[in-house]
Amino acid sequence: MNRRYIYPLLLLLVVVGLFYAEKYIDKEKEDYPSPVVDMVAESDFDDRFLPNSTTGKIVRHTYFTLSYSEKHEQAEWVAYELRDEQLTKNEFERPYFVQDRKISSGSADWRNYKNSGYDRGHLCPAGDRRFDYEAYHETFLTSNISPMDHEFNAGIWNRLEQKVRYWTSRREALYVITGGILENGLESIGDEEVSVPKEFFKIVVDRTGDDFKAIAFLIPNEGSSRSFYDYAVSIDKIEEKTGLDFLRGLDNRLEGRIESQLDLKEWGKE
Repeated sequence: MNRRYIYPLLLLLVVVGLFYAEKYIDKEKEDYPSPVVDMVAESDFDDRFLPNSTTGKIVRHTYFTLSYSEKHEQAEWVAYELRDEQLTKNEFERPYFVQDRKISSGSADWRNYKNSGYDRGHLCPAGDRRFDYEAYHETFLTSNISPMDHEFNAGIWNRLEQKVRYWTSRREALYVITGGILENGLESIGDEEVSVPKEFFKIVVDRTGDDFKAIAFLIPNEGSSRSFYDYAVSIDKIEEKTGLDFLRGLDNRLEGRIESQLDLKEWGKE
């Protein structure tokens, strides 16, 4: 072909290619819903509700905050607000687990869990983050998972997670803090020796103006047909187990009252 025609033809192909690429990129953006809530402007909870960190490795993501334990290769806690308007059932493609780039030492690789006999259990549930594509994917960071017995993860723990969503639908917004009991001498899995907690805790805080209520659970990492209410404990009990200080930014008397209470009727227990 004459060179006089080659360059104009190449230029035309590039222009056409860019036109269709732009349309494709715009279509991709349309496939992912934008966040339905401004996490800052609409928040009922602030840093006063964050626990302390025994490791000094607090990492803030867009939709949850965590404290990472390099020794145990998982978060010692994950904390986030859950609002009723976030309770959607969008069906996003399940992503791969990926390491958390915000963990300077590197969060544990998902391959540690392979053939271990344990689930890659979410601490902030993916089901709590279906309102936004990025929020959902964020829950698949390996800093947000911990080794869970399958019967536990799919059973009593899943039932508790569903109950938290139900409570949220009735109370507008809740603050949730979750983690495993990390201690010396735990079983470990994988080349990076990810600790397997014997128990997991979940703390749920309700705020209506200046009125606060809370409920906490400490559940063995094993299958159980019992009600999660049977494992309700005071926040003080979890502090004893973990060495963490929860709700530490609140007034001391208010904090003491919330952390010592155990009123199951306030949370639907007959």
